Amino acid sequence: MSQTKIDLWAAIKRNRHLVVGRAGIDLFTDPGVALEDAQTVNLGLGGSAANIAAGICKLGGKASLLTCVSDDGIGSYCLDQLVGYGVGAEYVRAVAGENRNSLALYESRVEGHRSVIYRNGAADFQMDQSDVQRVDFDRFSGLITAGTVFAAEPSRSAAFHAMERAHQAGLPVIFDIDYRPYSWPSAEMASRVLSRAAEQSDVIVGNDEEFAFLGDGLSSARGLARNERLVVYKMGPKGAVTFWQGEEIRTGIYAVEAMKPTGAGDSFLAGLLTSIADGHALKSAILRGSACASITVSRPGCAPAMPTPQELAAFLSTHPGPQTG
Repeated sequence: MSQTKIDLWAAIKRNRHLVVGRAGIDLFTDPGVALEDAQTVNLGLGGSAANIAAGICKLGGKASLLTCVSDDGIGSYCLDQLVGYGVGAEYVRAVAGENRNSLALYESRVEGHRSVIYRNGAADFQMDQSDVQRVDFDRFSGLITAGTVFAAEPSRSAAFHAMERAHQAGLPVIFDIDYRPYSWPSAEMASRVLSRAAEQSDVIVGNDEEFAFLGDGLSSARGLARNERLVVYKMGPKGAVTFWQGEEIRTGIYAVEAMKPTGAGDSFLAGLLTSIADGHALKSAILRGSACASITVSRPGCAPAMPTPQELAAFLSTHPGPQTG
């Protein structure tokens, strides 16, 4: 974590974030259709970092993405999608050769849901320290990164360099653990690297399985929060526990008829940060993030499914309220 005291709330309220990580393509079936039965698939922007950035922009914030995309039609699609959502692409570099954008193919159903991720030779792993050096960190109020960016070199070293530069500029580092086993050569390396990233972060968000992977679940989350960190421990249908300045805030979820399980975490983080920026107290911001997650899983796709402020307001005005599992 930063050696300089950071006013976390003031930084988040500036609502202009640099997001580090991948942009990719999501291919998803029509509602309820299994992959083997699909005659057509739908297309949308994907990748956790791109989703978070798009979600922030859809909710009225500002975000730019720092990553690499393939120098082909898929990369061009991702760039056009980012611009369409209002995400700054000034720090996105196209790479030639055999590196390709990641691809996710998944079913728009909950029961028996299957998702296939293609990450061999991923273009985003080619981000290096020269990409970070091009960034004007003084333009931003916070750095957001998800765990996948640390899974390979040179992206891993570049991401840690970005965290160092962010702290030097007085920006908080917001870390979504986002552990994806298929991206890592071993669980041991993932645990070591993600633990290091968590120690250098000011905000940490993860689910119960991810915190258990880092140590001892809820105890790990509570321990990380002792150093003036904001830590959100998500527990699926049981809601979340948030640790901040010695307080433990327990919140529930907004029950919906889910169409698929994907995109919830990205939408939650976008909703949490933009709600703090809009002046909501922490508990209210957490609940609004949970509402964003529920809206997103009830619709097709990830970035396309994330709500606007008007859609979030309408959802909250008509939903009976949060509940714990």
